[in-house]
Amino acid sequence: MKTQGLPPLGQATLQARDQARDQARDQSRPQAGDIIGRQTLFWLLLTYIAILGPLYRQCTSWTLGICAICLVWRVGIYLGKVARPPRPLVSILAIAAALTLALVAMELGVLNALINLLVLGYGLKYIEMRERRDVKSLVLVGYFLIGLSLIEHQSLWYSLYLLGVSALNTCVLLSLYRERGGIPDTLATGLRLMGLSLPLALVLFIVLPRFPPLWLVPQLKSSQTGLSDTLGFGDIRRLTRSAALAFRASFDGDIPANSGLYWRALVLEDYDGKHWTQSASIKMQQHKARLLATPAADDGHGLTRLKKTGPRLDYLVIAEPSRQHWLFALDLAQSQDETLIRLPDYRLYSLQRLEQRRVYRVSSWPSARLGMSLDDAARARNLRLPEHGNPATRALAETFLDSYPEPRARLDAMMRYFHQQPFFYTLNPPRVGPQQLDDFLFENRAGFCVHYASALAFMARATGLPARLVTGYQGGEPNPDAGYLSVYQYMAHAWVEVWLDDGGWLRLDPTAMVAPERVAQGFDASFAAADSYLSDNSFSSLRFRTWPWLNALRLSLASIDYYWSLWVLGFDTQHQYRLLANLLGNVSATRVALLMLISIGVIGLAIAYSAGLLRFPRDRDTLKLGYDGVCRQLARRGLARHPSDGPETFAARVAMAAPEFGRSFHRFSRSYIGLKYGLDSDNDRSDAKESKRRRQAFNKQAWRLKLRLMLLSPWRGLK
Repeated sequence: MKTQGLPPLGQATLQARDQARDQARDQSRPQAGDIIGRQTLFWLLLTYIAILGPLYRQCTSWTLGICAICLVWRVGIYLGKVARPPRPLVSILAIAAALTLALVAMELGVLNALINLLVLGYGLKYIEMRERRDVKSLVLVGYFLIGLSLIEHQSLWYSLYLLGVSALNTCVLLSLYRERGGIPDTLATGLRLMGLSLPLALVLFIVLPRFPPLWLVPQLKSSQTGLSDTLGFGDIRRLTRSAALAFRASFDGDIPANSGLYWRALVLEDYDGKHWTQSASIKMQQHKARLLATPAADDGHGLTRLKKTGPRLDYLVIAEPSRQHWLFALDLAQSQDETLIRLPDYRLYSLQRLEQRRVYRVSSWPSARLGMSLDDAARARNLRLPEHGNPATRALAETFLDSYPEPRARLDAMMRYFHQQPFFYTLNPPRVGPQQLDDFLFENRAGFCVHYASALAFMARATGLPARLVTGYQGGEPNPDAGYLSVYQYMAHAWVEVWLDDGGWLRLDPTAMVAPERVAQGFDASFAAADSYLSDNSFSSLRFRTWPWLNALRLSLASIDYYWSLWVLGFDTQHQYRLLANLLGNVSATRVALLMLISIGVIGLAIAYSAGLLRFPRDRDTLKLGYDGVCRQLARRGLARHPSDGPETFAARVAMAAPEFGRSFHRFSRSYIGLKYGLDSDNDRSDAKESKRRRQAFNKQAWRLKLRLMLLSPWRGLK
């Protein structure tokens, strides 16, 4: 820059400006301490994949695409093939992604939209990071994403996986401050830190009270699993191709027979000729129950006049996430859980959707009669049929009515009809036309539970008997080691309830007349697994059932996950109080606070000791301990070693005071000198094995000398 002709003040101003500009440029460049090491980049690569992998179901396709581009670009930067993207480009991508998410947030759901936004921010920050502070931001966001993954998945194996991911995320942070440590050393330190944090997490899990959340987690807006409140001819067949777990149940006593395991989930009363659906009345009652958190009115079903007669079954249910409100129980069910209610159609209903595993206890009275009274509205609803359609089925119903005027005899005849006629139970029935029931009863005569239940309910209504469909699950796979049942989606089932004046709602299952082994022994007794629930599940663990040792391993792993759900996910306020009462006796705020302080203090000392902040004085020099022990015994006899005395000088003094003992002590002192300073008696270095032998001999000699000094009392000559 030219500065001639400028006055001295102007020239000084330009020089100061140039210096300030150069200084600002230097400050904007990464300093030596801000450069991200290659080990940190390596850990970030692993962590990026491990964190985003479990969230792929909540992410949209274009979110996953952007994250994949960021990953490939960062790998290229790591290999030195491409340069970092300019920050304006990253900012434009972030703004565009945020605007797009805002437009589709209603379709995704609030929580899914927030997850997508956070994942996009994580990916874009990953590609544009330049300094260590960027890495720290990524680590913090990574921990938050790990926590979000637990909203939908809470199994033991998934929790262990996320614990490992947390260790990887911790290794990223460690690598920023451990430039000389290798990858194995960093991994070992990260795992150790995670291990040290587990005791504190356990104490807080046990002690902290189970308060309700201050806010509600936004519901995930994704496809539901399991049963639906609308049922057509092909809907149950769809579930029979699913090997997903629906729920588990463990009974306090013996497990009932398979034929008594009718798990009630939904009651369908409206029929339009093709589909069975929930009535508008029960939907309104469900809505009121969610608003008021109380059971709905009786509505003529006799809910408040139920008599709990017969044997009682007590059991615990662990339901898998279904994103629905209905739960599963045997008739007649009742739960003490305040967040569950029993609706007038005798179903258990959760006030919150099942977004996570749900543990609840139930009591059932299988012999109790349901609905001994029925008002006019409920009667009309359960007698309603389409005005037209299925004329042959209507004619068959009229035949039953004419031949059997008494309701029970009529129902028995209808059930025998399915057994006597050549009906076939199959998961792949022929297609039916607009007259579904006519085609099924008189043409195809092949179907599964929905076909038979629909036909029976239709004929019952046509003869003046109120009838409805009930859907749920039938049976269960027992786990003999852990003593619980596993109920899978392919066990979905439909049956009929018919109301009688003298008996209330009577359960009838026409499937048992066509395929009795389906009800008595379970789904696998009627259908091959490879043609149903395993046909679309190549990697399902249920394939190992035919291999005894693999099946035993599968059941053992399932038991571990069951106990995790029972002890950890089901650790509610009652379990917490019972555990604290066993630990503390009288549970009080003072004792709980004292337990926390003691636990945190012990854990803090352990962490400080592991980190090297706390050391206990400990002399590991066994040679010096043995020699000093003999010297202390000599001091008790009146011959103390002076601070200025070496081993040889002190041995000479002992020899002068007690010649007989002095010869043994002199040999002991020579052995001590040789071992202490790495020399043997010939001034040659000993090998490891010989040194170990000589140390053992020295320790034995020390014990003999101390014993000799203790036994010779009084001992003349040592003065």
